[in-house]
Amino acid sequence: MKLKYTLLTALIILTANALMAQRMMEKLSRGIVAVRKSTDTAFVSWRMLGTEPDAIAFNLYRSADGQAPVKLNAQPITDGTNFNDTKADLSKTNTYTVKAVLNGKEQEAGKPFVLAANSPVQQYLNIHLRTPQGYQPNDVSVGDLDGDGDYELIVHMTGRGRDTPSNGVTDPPIFQAYKLDGTFLWEINLGKNIREGAHYTQFMVADLDGDGIAEFACKTADGTTDAKGKVVGDASKNWVNDRGKIGDGPEYFSVFSGKTGEVLATTDYIPSRYPTGGWGGWGGNAGNDDNLNRVDRFLACVAYLDGKLPSVVMCRGYYGRTVLAAWDFRGGKLTSRWVFDSKDGKNIFSGQGYHNLSVADVDDDGKDEIIYGSMVIDDNGKGLYSTMLRHGDALHVGDLDPDLPGLEVFGIHENETNKTGAGAALYSAKTGKIIWEGSMGEDIGRGVAENIDPTSRGAEVWWSGSGGLRNIKGDIIGPMPPSTNFLIWWEGDLTRDLLDGNHIDRYRKGRVFTAEGCTSNNGSKSTPALSADIFGDWREELILRTTDNQNLRIYTTTIPTKHRFYTLMHDPQYRNSIAWQNVAYNQPPHVGFYIGEDMKPAPKPNITTRK
Repeated sequence: MKLKYTLLTALIILTANALMAQRMMEKLSRGIVAVRKSTDTAFVSWRMLGTEPDAIAFNLYRSADGQAPVKLNAQPITDGTNFNDTKADLSKTNTYTVKAVLNGKEQEAGKPFVLAANSPVQQYLNIHLRTPQGYQPNDVSVGDLDGDGDYELIVHMTGRGRDTPSNGVTDPPIFQAYKLDGTFLWEINLGKNIREGAHYTQFMVADLDGDGIAEFACKTADGTTDAKGKVVGDASKNWVNDRGKIGDGPEYFSVFSGKTGEVLATTDYIPSRYPTGGWGGWGGNAGNDDNLNRVDRFLACVAYLDGKLPSVVMCRGYYGRTVLAAWDFRGGKLTSRWVFDSKDGKNIFSGQGYHNLSVADVDDDGKDEIIYGSMVIDDNGKGLYSTMLRHGDALHVGDLDPDLPGLEVFGIHENETNKTGAGAALYSAKTGKIIWEGSMGEDIGRGVAENIDPTSRGAEVWWSGSGGLRNIKGDIIGPMPPSTNFLIWWEGDLTRDLLDGNHIDRYRKGRVFTAEGCTSNNGSKSTPALSADIFGDWREELILRTTDNQNLRIYTTTIPTKHRFYTLMHDPQYRNSIAWQNVAYNQPPHVGFYIGEDMKPAPKPNITTRK
């Protein structure tokens, strides 16, 4: 009898775990793409979905000039989701389709991709922009804005901007949406009462209510105008002072329709700016902020706080007082889920924020936590812990050490006042326990953690002043990589490449790709408009603006690989990373599991999609 009850209890627990926090994620199309790789070869790749069984296979078909489709593979494709088509007549229009094969039976064909006749040899899709006079395209995010299973682009158009310490009037931030074929969808103008700059407007794109159509959300103010011409607040108000700063007037949080660009809901921004002197000085010291510098430091993210649908978390402050406000958008209405305010709790949660953040399920309960630099906020809005390592510029979260349970956090620290603190540190994402520290008492500006060396197990770490590449235990194992910036899965193996400016490098190998005619964003930070797995196989696409600011180019790899993963966009941590990538000092995305030649099989995501 005891054994019977034990087995029953185990079954209940297993069933509960299987049903726990099954996230509603995007119902994506096959995402097939084809580019002309050379004079006689087309490279074709497509998605495997996170909801599909491991035993799935694929057949690839080509139709030339509308003729009957021809199957290109002799046996169903199981080793990778890409194909070099060396037999196509590229002087003709070639239409590619993929059919999944399950239990030996072909399924319905996915959406086709048309490679135009005599397409040039290039590995990018071009989107011509309606760039306003005096503006340039900057950060980009993606979401399915019309429910067709393909991503659309949301582009932050930036004019004259100012950093928070600097005086001077800025141009209004403008956002535009485009389909991947270049079709213009809408434009939103945030107006003169929102300052332009890296720290002000953090925009989130996600399907917040699970209806299959993504929403666009950001901080707004009097005079914000949606795509239908509707104004938020009072358009007659001008809250810009004689220094070009905005220290008075209402602040709002608004959600817009991704499909039409019209405002759907608006509420007061939490928290207000007052008292302006409470947001801290360098190193977290509270004090006067008449210059309206630290009060205007904003971050944002998307997190599955209930394990089922995403919430938006809008944040203010990181040098002193820190506030995170979680919002749900359900049934066309905004409701406050919780507010975390460091002034209401222990002092250990003040001054711990970075110029960026991350989101991950650190305690493996199916719900997300917010890694806010040197502290973590639980899914219920309570402070989980603080490492007291304080402020920094670069943050990386993932299964960095596959020999340790759970996720790890690697960050760098400025130590403006605490000259004995760690300049770089690795800590447990679940407990906050510091695993190791380095560059003690130093002010470190850049740092990265990722698997870029196949000869070393786990991720490698490096930072300005690290003295070379270090393994995840902190030991130097090789020369310094050529950049300390972004990352991208680009080549055919399971190590990640180095993305910096308009080029990609392989550690110890050198330059492997340059996007001629394109440039990066954000000055010396040299960040892409976006790097994400937005179509094709699991490797990442690179989005950059052209040097004339009139186009975006979406570059995709043309290197074959036999490795096969479901699309990274169905890994919950990675998808959240794409939502927050545009925030403040942009950081590269990370998956929630270890990728490397010595990896275990990728875990199946506990997700569902709209029927």
